[in-house]
Amino acid sequence: MDAPAPDPPPPHIPGRRRPGRRARVAILAGLVLAVLLAIAALLPVPFIVLSPGPTFNTIGEVNGVPLVEISETTTYPVTGALDMTTIREEGEPRSPLTVFGALAAWVDPNRAVLPRELLYRDDQTTDEVQQRNAVLFSTSQSNAIAAALNIVGEELIEDVVVTAVIEGTPAFGVIEAGERIIAINGDEVRSPTDVAEDVRGEPVGSTFVFTVEREGQAVDVEVVSEPKPDEPDVGYVGINVGINYRAEFPITFTLQDIGGPSAGMMFALAIVDKLTPEDVTGGGHVAGSGTIDPAGAVGAIGGIRQKLAGARGAGATLFLMPEVHCAEAAGHVPDGLTVVPVATLAGALDALTAWRAQGVLPSCPVS
Repeated sequence: MDAPAPDPPPPHIPGRRRPGRRARVAILAGLVLAVLLAIAALLPVPFIVLSPGPTFNTIGEVNGVPLVEISETTTYPVTGALDMTTIREEGEPRSPLTVFGALAAWVDPNRAVLPRELLYRDDQTTDEVQQRNAVLFSTSQSNAIAAALNIVGEELIEDVVVTAVIEGTPAFGVIEAGERIIAINGDEVRSPTDVAEDVRGEPVGSTFVFTVEREGQAVDVEVVSEPKPDEPDVGYVGINVGINYRAEFPITFTLQDIGGPSAGMMFALAIVDKLTPEDVTGGGHVAGSGTIDPAGAVGAIGGIRQKLAGARGAGATLFLMPEVHCAEAAGHVPDGLTVVPVATLAGALDALTAWRAQGVLPSCPVS
């Protein structure tokens, strides 16, 4: 009996050659490289990206509540918009920046990439950043009230308030930042100097009764001083104090989760607009940014180019900016937006008067 015939060899399929050793090594190396690149792309990089942020109409409302609300006094109708502008930050302690994020921002003309060390310390925590920004924002509101009331001729009240409480010190957990200091050991406090003199004037280990305003009520709390770290013979309770300005009538601000001082000028303009019969905007759409001090001086801000883009994107046709940013803004003004440099709150109001009358506006010098 004949033996069965062997199976025929498998048919040859063109293009299905088994990769050689060199090819397998190359594929493996490629996979390793891809994994390493993916890991590297997810690692944080020491840069900050600034992008246009949202705008808020300071004479408008947020969730149905006036952004700047003035009560128990005469106010006047307002029209148009006085937008405060903001920037978004990527790469600060709350949101580390990746390689891909930095590269994407680098090619976007409306975004800026900066070394992180220009804005934050290496050891700065998220809580520290949030606390600092909150203090700056609150101070901008207080300064705006002072500057605006000086313009309209209303009486200004100065309170001594706690601006910060140092963790691990006698006052920590006893006194809260933002509280007004009414008296110490029964003696009225009229200035920040009074607080320093009272504490330093008593021996280390003395007990002080601070009368503070807490939730609208006067509350007495006790704090025992300890040696100051750099002056052991001097008493220390661990608070920083400053001046908070207010009117005889309530002025409140709805926004509380925006940090930094750069909304000060726009807050002041909103207060003036509501307390005077003249319509500051004339129904137009105005935006701006600038710090302000109690005397009405307008100061430098961050992210001017991003704020210009954000303002125009929100529909503004006039932008008020600190005059110190003329060089930085040159060549970056969006079409349809007129930029006016100002140095004071009074100067900003004068510029708005000229704009309503279609007159000559201040401008940056031509370089």
